[in-house]
Amino acid sequence: MIKTAYVFLGVFILALQSGSIPAEEAALPPSEPQEVECLTDPGWLCLFDGTSFEGWKQPLGNWRLAGSVAVHREDPSRFEISDGEGLMVNGEAGRTVHMVSLREYADVEAHIELMVPKGSNSGVYFMGRYEVQVFDSFGVENPTYSDCGGIYQRWDDAKQAGYEGHPPRVNASREPGEWQSFHVFFTAPRFDEAGNKVENAKFVRVLHNGVVVHENVEVTGPTRAALFQDERPTGPLMLQGDHGPVAYRNIRIHPLTQR
Repeated sequence: MIKTAYVFLGVFILALQSGSIPAEEAALPPSEPQEVECLTDPGWLCLFDGTSFEGWKQPLGNWRLAGSVAVHREDPSRFEISDGEGLMVNGEAGRTVHMVSLREYADVEAHIELMVPKGSNSGVYFMGRYEVQVFDSFGVENPTYSDCGGIYQRWDDAKQAGYEGHPPRVNASREPGEWQSFHVFFTAPRFDEAGNKVENAKFVRVLHNGVVVHENVEVTGPTRAALFQDERPTGPLMLQGDHGPVAYRNIRIHPLTQR
């Protein structure tokens, strides 16, 4: 089974490099909230279906289910939150714990939909270690690693300086209050039998709102503010919850290898 999975992954990476996989997704998520429906194709796992927090570590802090969110009419840096189901939001203030999946993953294809109000900030950490930045970057002409879709920088405590951040190729951000999507193909680091790392983790392809913003970007270690500072063959998905208001929906994972 593992051998089959690796063959599939190899074919997938070759397809990316040859350009046979399209640069844009066929359909973008609508800007208005909709009924959440997870993929039913074999291999896809619904990590969040909008109805419960099953599959996520407790405690949840201020994370809650909601029927809809919208930019606050009086304070655009906040959300107006409506009761119901369909999405998750990190409370009124947006300063709470991170959401961490119970299950761990290695190589994955992932689809995540998100919304931020004006000036807000979050992040999606693959394996709890490698971040794709979530930020209100609408209208930014020259995006950096800290803009939405960027692969966040690593941090050197001794030098008190960051390094190795990767900006998105283009700024594909939508306005605050509109739903956006990440579609990510990610490969975990590889280790030999002695536990020594022999290959870095890699973002094989990252699409932001259907636009390719990264291809074949290696990360040499955990990015700043990661859940873990070591590297391992598997890890959980983490959604940053303490940097500002953010909403997520339609979180789906397709494991590409079995470890």
